[in-house]
Amino acid sequence: MSSENERQGGGAEGAAPEQLALIRETVRKAKVPKAKPRTWRGAALAKELPVARVVVNKGVLHLDQYFDYAVPEELDADAQPGVRVRVRFGAGARNVRDGRREGGGLIDGFLVERRAESDYSGPLAALAGVVSPERVLSADMLALARAVADRYAGSLADVLQLAVPPRNARAEAKPSPEPPPPPAEPAAATWERYPQGPAFLGALAGGGAPRAVWTALPGPHWAQEIARAVGATLASGRGALVVVPDGRSAGRVDAALTELLGQGRHALLTAESGPERRYRQWLAVRRGAVRAVVGTRAAMFAPVEHLGLVVVWEDGDSSHSDDNAPFPHVREVLELRAAHDKCGFLLGSTSCTVEAAQLVQSGWAAPLVADRTVVRAAAPLVRTVGDGELARDEAARAARLPSLAWQAVRDGLKTGPVLVQVPRRGYAPRLACARCRTPARCGQCAGPLEAPDERELRCTWCGTAETDWHCAECGANRLRAQIVGARRTAEELGRAFPAVPVRTSGRDHVLDSVPGQPSLVVSTPGAEPVAEGGYAAALLLDGWAMLSRPDLRAGEEALRRWISAASLVRGQSEGGTVVVVAEPTLRPVQALVRWDPVGHAVRELAERAELGFPPVSRMAEAVGRPEAVEAFLMAAQLPPDAQVLGPVPLPVADPGRPRRPGDPPVGERWERALVRVPPGSGAALAAALKTAQAARLARGGGDPVRIRIDPPDIG
Repeated sequence: MSSENERQGGGAEGAAPEQLALIRETVRKAKVPKAKPRTWRGAALAKELPVARVVVNKGVLHLDQYFDYAVPEELDADAQPGVRVRVRFGAGARNVRDGRREGGGLIDGFLVERRAESDYSGPLAALAGVVSPERVLSADMLALARAVADRYAGSLADVLQLAVPPRNARAEAKPSPEPPPPPAEPAAATWERYPQGPAFLGALAGGGAPRAVWTALPGPHWAQEIARAVGATLASGRGALVVVPDGRSAGRVDAALTELLGQGRHALLTAESGPERRYRQWLAVRRGAVRAVVGTRAAMFAPVEHLGLVVVWEDGDSSHSDDNAPFPHVREVLELRAAHDKCGFLLGSTSCTVEAAQLVQSGWAAPLVADRTVVRAAAPLVRTVGDGELARDEAARAARLPSLAWQAVRDGLKTGPVLVQVPRRGYAPRLACARCRTPARCGQCAGPLEAPDERELRCTWCGTAETDWHCAECGANRLRAQIVGARRTAEELGRAFPAVPVRTSGRDHVLDSVPGQPSLVVSTPGAEPVAEGGYAAALLLDGWAMLSRPDLRAGEEALRRWISAASLVRGQSEGGTVVVVAEPTLRPVQALVRWDPVGHAVRELAERAELGFPPVSRMAEAVGRPEAVEAFLMAAQLPPDAQVLGPVPLPVADPGRPRRPGDPPVGERWERALVRVPPGSGAALAAALKTAQAARLARGGGDPVRIRIDPPDIG
């Protein structure tokens, strides 16, 4: 039997192989390429605009440019500007086949433009695929990201990682609701306490773009006032964006907007929402279904359509400065958005930063403040206790709290809760010999000892437990607290007022609110809960601990923390009292007593101008190993008016000590140099540093140097 007869005689059993052979032959002759997901080898290109311009997800500065790729015909419909794509990167010019570049590793990116031809004369690789046809990157957002990258000497890819959240397929598959019609213009309500408040809301409702620095009155109304500004903007048919420092503040504005406008008119973008819900909310904003956004730091890039107002609350809070390269600040980004989109701008706080004062002084924004009579009625009575009074006060020497503070607590507990702000957490963060006051040191590494709880004594640097400590100077074995922490303060107050409940709020456990019944609330700065009806009194302890920090902003930050806590206290007309334990003659203390944060900021701004420090000047820091910083500054073509300060050594990080982002590795000696330029040369400084860093990275040698423009703390 011939082989042909064998194939024909296979019957039912032979049919399957014959059909499979025909299928293989059909596939072999088909024009569809075999390696479609990777190289699209032999695939036809799109007939129109066959070149895709892509920003790849590589944040290194020497690759901060667009790359051109060929668009296969089958991806033509989905490969539109703004979508996420996958591309091959790093193939090299040698891996070319049939006029198409191949090879390289797969990497994510964003398609930003379709073009008829490429500026690159060599062969192009094809797009590996379109991750999703959802257009997540608009032209306006791309322009904003480019501006932020240039201002902070960073890469576009790094900014886009901050601006566009990671994709969630389930959230993307769900449709967004239809946008609701514009709401009615809200009433001014508590905005009438400010002479220019109703006019500001009226300008927003009328489609205007007013810019204001708002010094909010103490009390609980700030969230409702932000909500009314957002409502006025929505009434004009435009969108609004509000950025606050933390989730608690976002929750208050969220509740105020829901109460004023109802459900479905705004999106809440915070880390606590979870990736799927947050991305679903973000998509609703990007698709135009929601035109109002409230969120924390990352929300500064929210793609709000027809943006009419941007709001930043508490711009002095460190949470507004991003910890990831290129380290943008919310205030600066929203200033860029206000200028680019020609929209309204509202910078609000119960205090006032030097940067806010400069915006008013330069005429870029107008002040939005209440009259002094209104301020005095809304603010509590502030009393001070200085070093001289503490020395003469027997109660202060015995129990650390002066008699005036004890009296304020007793009087306050008759009508409501009392807030106690302690600028340290833990039981006794720093200890000293009870006899000679010599600081208690670890026997292993000479690090400071602490008592996180009442029984355990350990080193804050190496973590070694100390079970048999004796003073190296006098031989005594008793310890005392140099600065008493929140837990120890709560314990002392609990013993003094045994019938009153004591609550603590700090980094490990932050309370959002407390009832209005009499109680003692001991809190670290920034963790103060809101009391129903306001606190009857507040104690601000160890003021010198915040004022003595070795930082340019120590006084400004101390005043901001004090005013933030004192704003939760009832007004003077309701008997609210605040006692601050700090030297009364110091400028921040006097500003608190007069409740004049704007005056303090204006005087600080004048001093900064004399010294040439930010925000009057633009400044950058370069941090790294001494030889790396020196080589970097030598290579950088700085502007002619640039001035280099330093380098100066940074503290060496010890084992067991917590590290902050950007701190040197344990045991390494790093230095920091500051470069400052006068106004008008900031862009040139950023460009010079970016060029030098890109050249350094392209060579691939040397230790890293971290660049940060306008660092929030400069020592």
